[in-house]
Amino acid sequence: MTATDSPADATIPVDAPAGDDRSVAVEALEGSFAELMMAYRRHLAAAADRVHPGMLPGTFKVLSLIGRSGSTTLSALTEHLASDKGLVSRSVSELEGLGLVARTLDPGDRRSRLIAVTPEGAERLAVARAPQKGRLFTVLEDWSIDDIRHLTRLLHSLASGETPEA
Repeated sequence: MTATDSPADATIPVDAPAGDDRSVAVEALEGSFAELMMAYRRHLAAAADRVHPGMLPGTFKVLSLIGRSGSTTLSALTEHLASDKGLVSRSVSELEGLGLVARTLDPGDRRSRLIAVTPEGAERLAVARAPQKGRLFTVLEDWSIDDIRHLTRLLHSLASGETPEA
């Protein structure tokens, strides 16, 4: 790699046909996403274990989402996670049994229950997230604020299927 190459260029073969640049670049992006997803899965497993030994990563994702939502319903969790309602319900029941979330009647719909993180759940979430939060700050330490914001916009565009604004 030369001084003018970007780190992404390092994964694109030098002998790739010029007309195939987009395909090669997309394949390199897929490889980078695979690496990122593996790292994320390891992070989820470790964070789940920090909340409670033996907790499954999927249950930790449910707890994290409830923590970010403030309070939410089982239906909203299921929809947001694009998951099976029974699976999410079992995760919420496990979290409730551990004292990490509580269910209360929804004042706007007496047939529904709101799920919220308890103070104990919030404390354990903070402890579980701390190592990764610190790592992200460390990795991005030399990045400009503009680059971080630009990456954020690009990732949002990719996730939502929108074309990024220039």
